[in-house]
Parts: sequence; C-alpha cells; structure tokens
Amino acid sequence: MEKAERKEAQRTECPNPQRERKGYICLNGEWDFEMEGRGAEKSFGRINVPFCPESALSGVGYTDFIAGCVYKRRVEIAPEALGNRVFLCFGAADYKARVYVNAKFAGKHEGGYTPFEFDITESLTAGVNEIAVSVSDAAGAGVPSGKQSPRRGSFGCFYTRVTGIWQTVYLETRPREYIRSFRFFPDPERAAVGAEVLTTGAGRVRIDVFYEGKPVGSAEGEITVKGAFNVPLTEKHLWEAGNGRLYDVVLRYGADEVTSYFGLRSVKFEGKKFLLNGKSVFQRFVLDQGYYPDGAYTAPDDGRMAEDIEAAVNLGFNGLRLHQKLFDPRYLWHCDKRGVMVWGEYASWGVDHTDMKIFGRFADEWREAVERDFNHPCIVLWSPFNEAWEDLSDGRKARDARLIEAVYDLTKTLDPTRPCIDTSGGYHGRRTDACDVHCYGDCGEMSDLLGALGKGVLTGAKAYLPGEGAAYAGGPVAVSEYGGRALRTGNGAKRTDCMDNTEAWGYENVLESEEAFADWYVRLTGLLLDDENLFGFCYTQLYDIEQEQNGLYTYGRKLKFGPETAEAIRKCNGRAAAVEK
Repeated sequence: MEKAERKEAQRTECPNPQRERKGYICLNGEWDFEMEGRGAEKSFGRINVPFCPESALSGVGYTDFIAGCVYKRRVEIAPEALGNRVFLCFGAADYKARVYVNAKFAGKHEGGYTPFEFDITESLTAGVNEIAVSVSDAAGAGVPSGKQSPRRGSFGCFYTRVTGIWQTVYLETRPREYIRSFRFFPDPERAAVGAEVLTTGAGRVRIDVFYEGKPVGSAEGEITVKGAFNVPLTEKHLWEAGNGRLYDVVLRYGADEVTSYFGLRSVKFEGKKFLLNGKSVFQRFVLDQGYYPDGAYTAPDDGRMAEDIEAAVNLGFNGLRLHQKLFDPRYLWHCDKRGVMVWGEYASWGVDHTDMKIFGRFADEWREAVERDFNHPCIVLWSPFNEAWEDLSDGRKARDARLIEAVYDLTKTLDPTRPCIDTSGGYHGRRTDACDVHCYGDCGEMSDLLGALGKGVLTGAKAYLPGEGAAYAGGPVAVSEYGGRALRTGNGAKRTDCMDNTEAWGYENVLESEEAFADWYVRLTGLLLDDENLFGFCYTQLYDIEQEQNGLYTYGRKLKFGPETAEAIRKCNGRAAAVEK
C-alpha cells in the first residue's frame, strides 16, 4: 500500500469552549508514529494529529485492522510553567491509551469516545520533554464501538474504523489550587442560574455572568472542595429552538480563571408533549452520524461542523440526533449558539446487551460522557442505547433488561434535569421517560403504526420484548428513525461524489426522480406532524456515509436535489405539528 498523500488540515482552535483557560497549548499537528498489527511493516513515520490513521487527513490512510499505534512528540516547557500544574489533555483516543512523559508512566484510560487528562507536572523538566502515547484498539471485543466496521471493509451500516487519537491533544497550565469542575442549573422561571463548583481545596469563588458583553449577574463565597451558588440575572434571554441566546460566564478561584457559558432554558415532558421553556415544541430532527470523507470521525476544520448544522437548519430541521458516537465539544458549541436541539447518545453498538457483566465498563464511559456534556443547552434528552435488541451476531441471544434499566437509573442520577429515553428504537425497559420506534416502512405501514398508537398500542418493530414485564402505557412517543430512501437523480447520483462504491444502498425502494422523492417525503412526514400522540421525528439521514447512501446530501455535502424540492421539504418541516396547536 502506498503512503497516503498528506493533506493540509489543522485543528488548533480551543477544544472545549465550555471550559477554557488562557494557559492552553495545542499539540495537534505532526507526531512521530508507529503502527502495530498487519501494517506494522509499513513505515509511515509521521501522522497528523488529531486525525485517525485510517483517514486521509492523517497522512497515513491505512484502513485495514490496526492492533495499536504509538505516538511520540517533543514539547518545550518554559521554566516558569513548572511553578503551576501542567495537565496533558486528550479529547478522545480509541480505545486503550497509556501515556508516558520522559519515559515515566503518566496514566491510562479506557474508552474510545470520552476525554481524559493527567497531571504531568512532576515528570516535566524545563526545556525539551518527550510525550509518548500507546493506544491499542479493541474492535470486536464487546466494547462500545458505534458504527465502526467489525470486518476488514465497510458494509451495510458499518463504516471505516477509527483507531488511536481522534480528538485534540493539548497542554493546560493551572495554578496549584484550581477549579476541578462545575455544573450550571438554569432557572428561566426565576431568571437565575445555579452553579455547583468543585475545587481542589478551600478558598473563595466568584462567578460573573455576562450577556453580549454586559454584566447581568454575579455571586461569590467561600468554598471547601464543593460549593453551590445562586446567581440572579438582571436580564432574561431564553435559549430557544432557532435562537441560541448564550450567557457568558467567568469563574475565579484564587489565581485560577475559567470561562464558560450556559443557556437559560428548561426541558421536560408533560403528558405526550415535549416542553421547552414550558412551551410545546415538536422535535423535527435529522440523523447525523458525524463522519467525514477525509477525516472519518474528525472534521477537517471547525467550519465543517458549523456547515453540517446549517445544512440541517436550511431544510427546516430544528434538531439533530447525534448518532452512535460522542461528538466533538465544538460541534455541540455550534449547536448551542445556533439554537439547535440535540439528543445526547453514545456509541452503544458493539456492547453485548445480553450480558449484565459489561455494565461497569459501559457505565464508566457513559458517566464520562454525561459529565462532559452536562452544561450544553442544546442537549435536551439523553439516549444512551440505540436498538438494544438481540445480539447482532446471534439473534437467539436476547438482551438483559437489567442492563438497560440500570443505565437509565444511572443517567437520572447523573442528570436529574433532562429526560432520558432508555434505548432508542427498543426494546424499551420498565423505566423510560418516553418511548420511540424506528419505522422504515412506507406511508401505509406508518399509518398502521400511528392508528394503533391512537388506540393506546405501540406496535413498532421491537418496541418491547415480551416477557420482561413492560409494555406501552401511554405517554410521549417519537418516531426516531424513518425515511432512509435513496434518491437516484442527475444532481445527486447513487454513487457519492467522493467514493466509487458499487455497494451503495438505501432503505426500501430507490426513488428515481426529485418529484417522486418530494411527494413521498411530504406525505410521510405529514403523517407524523399531524399525529397528536407524537412529540417528534428523526429523519434518516442528513448525508450519505460511504456505501449507505440514503442522505439528503451526498457524503461530500452536496444537496441531492434542486431548490424546488428543497423548498418542499423545508415547507413541510416548518408546518405546525398537531401537538403544538
């Protein structure tokens, strides 16, 4: 295999606007690189971090199985930096990471999607230091892996694997005593925000809140490790669908200063309605799987993430189901700013739903995910599992309901402020805040499903597993996957504009013309909007991914149809839903 042509792509922006300090040094860019496994004999030498070695943007582009890889980089540390604490931070590395600084072991982490950091102060010296990161993959080992292919190549709805570092790596200096974490609890009814702050010791915390640069609230007080504060706001600006009005926050504790933000909003279910700030809002979502032709899991630049969100908004969607991975924090930041609602999901495929023994592993990763994203106003609902049915490789093994219910209980403990759907598309357990089904049938099948729902019966495929003591008992319902039809036209061909793939497919029948596609979309989506028992839908999907070509856009983000069809979809999505009237 020839070495992939290295493309210019830099990811040097602040990795997490929810928690930003001035003492930040981005370590993205070229690292020394060695690979283990089949490709170990190939000398790639260098890699462009944070792009995984399977991606073109990494400069490696090796897509066969990779057992593991080793990264090395030298970084210069100024003498004055050693008077503070220095942390080495990773956005994500798949799957098991071991980190060394100047040949000294700094720490290890398991989990391919969640962030981790190590205090490396004691291992550093003034001048040049060497960082080494060893990452071993765990494909096929029953760990959360999302849509990464368990075979050598992509197939069906499984795509290119991701090994090693795939989110930003950076150094962060902090004072010896610093803010460990914080959570915001917006209260729109009282025009206030609560703040829970954790520190490394005792001292005084001050919180200042701004709106568009204007001071609108503050609070301060003594703290010993943990403290709670209430900040009344002099101005009330609600975070709403389509209007991401954000408040900026500065937190100070001794010499430590952290900037952040929040949105003033509340979310809950009431009867069959989803309420945003006490108002019924129908969730008009589209599925986004977070794949990029040249970067796999990692966007080539910050602007590409914003463009994907805007592509959904331009077709009349007010939210995104972020599917089977934990998205980059900056993607969520763009959703926060744009006022786009999101379901917080995890890469649950790969997990053995039939075995309660995996609870500890999954729970620890899911805990890290919820803690990372707690403060994002765009996240209006948690959904830790997707299609927790029989084992994918053995349909005779039914899932263990205790696993699903235990993770639901954990989620509500970690975050009592948001609803949680225990598993999108079933099998649901005995505890969930809402039910949802996946239906890729035509208008007739959808009408039958909705007709039964009107009689109090949820008939979606695999909604509930008989014999587990649970069945639909009323309450909110969404059709969280539907559509999925391929469109073969001159503007957006069956083959993508960036792949030559003869395995291309879409759910059900391929539609041959824009007119047929627009008519089908409007009729099918209209059924969902007009049903008073639904709180939302999620269309599959925003763009093609490799061989799965049922997107509204191609994999290269080219709209598959002309302006008339786009307007028909936008107009349909913008209709008032029955539950909003």
